[in-house]
Amino acid sequence: MTLQWTAVALFLYAEIAANLILCFPFISAKRWRLVFSWRIWNWLSPYWNKCFFTMIMVLIVLFLDALREVNKYSGPESMQEAKVNTNLFDHLHMKLFRAQRNLYISGFSLFLWLIMRRVVTLLNQVAATSEDSASLQAQLEGAVRAAKKHQEDNVTLKRTLLEGEKSMSEDKHQLKAEVECLTAKLKEAEAAARKSEAEVEAMTRQAKGLAKEYDRLLNEHNRLQNVQSAAEKKGQ
Repeated sequence: MTLQWTAVALFLYAEIAANLILCFPFISAKRWRLVFSWRIWNWLSPYWNKCFFTMIMVLIVLFLDALREVNKYSGPESMQEAKVNTNLFDHLHMKLFRAQRNLYISGFSLFLWLIMRRVVTLLNQVAATSEDSASLQAQLEGAVRAAKKHQEDNVTLKRTLLEGEKSMSEDKHQLKAEVECLTAKLKEAEAAARKSEAEVEAMTRQAKGLAKEYDRLLNEHNRLQNVQSAAEKKGQ
């Protein structure tokens, strides 16, 4: 195996190990996001896209080269020459095996490179989604608590209003009874006042009659005194 295909094979093994580690179920997406937020990844982030597309181009070139080698050693001309010479037949099959091996190595390397990029992106998205869902859950719990508090406040307010209405109804009945009692007393007072006025009028008329009788008696008395005085003068 040449140096370039040895490097590609090592790269393939590293990709397999990295994808297996990324797929471990006991490592959560939040932990991977913490790992991806290390300072070294922030330092490499400006070069990450360039490195990613460069590796894709290199692997595509190697894949096409391996595909060309497979077509070269599996063509009808090469097979006709191999049938003529036995040693050439074994050498041709060895070349074909190496070309197919290199084709599989480069193809799987390219495939796993794309898969690893997608897995890393999905892990970051899952971690971000879980954080958003946690914040939304916290907001939802806060909203539920606020709704429960408002509901309790509404129940307390309704109870207070009912108690206030009940108290107002009782006060209203009490005031109505007091008004009725005061109305009855007012009627009694008006009847007593009318009676007193009638008595005062009767007493006034009686006083006037007595005054007239007094004046009459006084005049009669004066008249009798005058008559008596006149009779005494005649007797002398």
